[in-house]
Amino acid sequence: MKRKTTIRKPRRDDRPLWDVVFSVYGAPAVLLAHKLKLFPFLANRPRSFAEICKHLRLADRPAETILAANAALGFVKLKSGRYALTPLSEDYLLEGSPTYFGSYFDLIINNYPVCSIENLEKAIRTDSPQVYGGAEVFKSHEEQASSARAFTLAMHSISMAAAMAWPNAISLSKSKMMLDVGGGSGAHSIGAVTRWPKLMATLFDIAPVCEVAGEIAQQAGLQNRISTHIGDMWNDPFPPADVHFYSYIYHDWPPEKCRFLSRKSFESLNPGGRLIVHEVLYNRDKTGPFAAAAYTMIMLGWTTGRQYSGHELAEMLLEAGFKSIKVKPTFGYMSIVSGVKP
Repeated sequence: MKRKTTIRKPRRDDRPLWDVVFSVYGAPAVLLAHKLKLFPFLANRPRSFAEICKHLRLADRPAETILAANAALGFVKLKSGRYALTPLSEDYLLEGSPTYFGSYFDLIINNYPVCSIENLEKAIRTDSPQVYGGAEVFKSHEEQASSARAFTLAMHSISMAAAMAWPNAISLSKSKMMLDVGGGSGAHSIGAVTRWPKLMATLFDIAPVCEVAGEIAQQAGLQNRISTHIGDMWNDPFPPADVHFYSYIYHDWPPEKCRFLSRKSFESLNPGGRLIVHEVLYNRDKTGPFAAAAYTMIMLGWTTGRQYSGHELAEMLLEAGFKSIKVKPTFGYMSIVSGVKP
């Protein structure tokens, strides 16, 4: 005979569950606003609801939904019956901004099947990435220049704001050359040499990526301070530098590969040389923050990597031989973990 179920009031309300549901449906409202080019339309001047409906060719109900979601998230504001951009959107969602985030939105939209329950379940059950039809993402970039360019520009989108912040958290005043390992667009090289006028940077990456990075450095007027060096970080020697910088690199790979990179940097640097790892970090027991856990879900779909805690990265650097290990939050969800070769 079944025991009678006791009906009782829950100990807290159900908002965390609804937040999961709302994120599934609510987040695409921002991606769709970007795809529909709502933000550049509002950049010229505030617009009425009717003007927005006409320009985007939307009926009242979907237009109201898109605008409400973006207003609730702080991307647009309503004043005197007209919609306008907020400073947040002006900084991140207009293509002319140096911290434009839209290329990363494009990458998500163009690879949206990776976000599906079906593909993420495959990633979880098989422990293998699902992007590009299951092909290894960086091998695909070596073979397809167009994919490498799109990915590099997307990473530039999410890197520039943080790149202008982390160089303020650590002194590079005595450093002469930073090696930006797997540096992609060179965003972090730009941030570093802009903050530290005596510093030069070399971006170390595969050929299609170095081509994009060279273009971006030239556009920034920094081609005399940022150079590119074509190479494979797993097999080729690192060019001389007294700072090695890795951003969004360790999280692409399993722990043994991160340890390999830590050792390789230690062996390549002279005494006094510094290693800096720039990542979204878990707390020590990996119970949060949610941003790190969500980022690991992205990694499940895209790479063989994961997010690490500051403690884990510090242990990798110590194991390689680095001393004076420091973990510092820098910008948004980002932190740096640094060590010095004695």
